[in-house]
Amino acid sequence: MIKIIQKAFDPWHELATFQREMKREGEFGACANFIGTMRDMNEGDAVNGMFLEHYPGMTEKHLEKIVQSAKKQWDLLETLVIHRVGALLPNDPIVLVAAWSVHRKDAFEASRFIMEDLKSKAPFWKKENLSSTALQAEKNRWVEKNTSGY
Repeated sequence: MIKIIQKAFDPWHELATFQREMKREGEFGACANFIGTMRDMNEGDAVNGMFLEHYPGMTEKHLEKIVQSAKKQWDLLETLVIHRVGALLPNDPIVLVAAWSVHRKDAFEASRFIMEDLKSKAPFWKKENLSSTALQAEKNRWVEKNTSGY
């Protein structure tokens, strides 16, 4: 399942709900997940908030392509990707990626693959709101590149 949402979400609640509703009790031996949150610093600057944009339709299609690629490489039972867009504050969850499998290796590797591909290739754009000081007015900047997870 892939969801792009604008409101705040509780990743632990989403995981528990999805796992309960997928009705695969006893089938899986592993669930690997990643939860990404907004930092209050980037490139040495304090960040007050961020606005995350996406291209509706294109973004979901790209995420589906990533998940399908993972399913071809690893033996997965289920996957869940939730990504937030819109206005965010430091510590807000931005992304949840989870993969369920019979064995941990497939779940771990697929979860990481999905997350790294999402961060490096999915059509999301971040505009940071930087902290202001007495000498500098508040300013915004687009994030030009994501940090590598490898």
